Amino acid sequence: MREIKTVSILGAGAIGAYFIYGFTAAKIDFCLVAKGERKERLQREGIIINGNVYKPAVKTPEEANGADLLLVATKYNGLRDALEDIRTVAGPHTTVLSLLNGIDSEELIGTVIDPAQIVYSLMRINSERRGNSVVFNPEKTPGLFAGEKGSAEETERLLAIRSLLAKTPLRYTFCKDIISEQWLKFTLNIAYNLPQAVLGVGYAAYFDSEHVGFIRDRLEAEARRVAAAYGISFGPLENTRPRWLERARFSTLQDLEAKRHTEIDMFCKVLMEKAAAKGMEVPFAEYTLHAIKALEEKNDGKFDYK
Repeated sequence: MREIKTVSILGAGAIGAYFIYGFTAAKIDFCLVAKGERKERLQREGIIINGNVYKPAVKTPEEANGADLLLVATKYNGLRDALEDIRTVAGPHTTVLSLLNGIDSEELIGTVIDPAQIVYSLMRINSERRGNSVVFNPEKTPGLFAGEKGSAEETERLLAIRSLLAKTPLRYTFCKDIISEQWLKFTLNIAYNLPQAVLGVGYAAYFDSEHVGFIRDRLEAEARRVAAAYGISFGPLENTRPRWLERARFSTLQDLEAKRHTEIDMFCKVLMEKAAAKGMEVPFAEYTLHAIKALEEKNDGKFDYK
């Protein structure tokens, strides 16, 4: 098993912050990848994680070239612009993990590097981002779930990732069927992330309102039908109503309330594209895409009529 000695992280949002927190605690040799003004800002200001300021090493893509492990944690909207940086960082022996919670980021990254270098994964983390600050509960964060596409084996490179994270407070779970797990998480986000973003309500509304629940159920059904068309099935979403989550606002609503653009394309647009390729329609997802795009335009001031 080839030991992972150096790690590069591309993206310093909520998911990047989780790994910055864990690698710093374990003194793992890692760096953030950035260039230009963003590199200067990260070096100057760092990132605030759970109230503490972290200032990890920041390297350009060229300086980070050849890292043993590259973690891609950009926002989906920035992934295409980051592809050249990914190509630059990834040497022939670099393992690449895409930590975006969609179903097509590995496909996109595989257009600029050897797809065989990519380990499929997903993240489970409840966090809140405010500007340069990220807050999450390490004890309640399930963390990284990873596996090999088309294989139920925990390969040597997965064992190397397990060994690396075992040195840290970060959590790792091996998945025998990572593609189904990705679709489950994708569907969970579509069903539970998006309706609350359109309506501006807390998580408990899914259980307190038959109308919010109706929208949730129709979006889930559409995602499951599309997955089935690709031969993919998965179990129940298993969401319940713990009291501490009643007011919870997930990432899309957090983005809208902070007047940031969302990752709606990663959810509804990709589902629509996957559906169209199979001659299917997903009207609830299509409506949700346009509703959230309209809310982004509202935040941008497009409807501030004089």
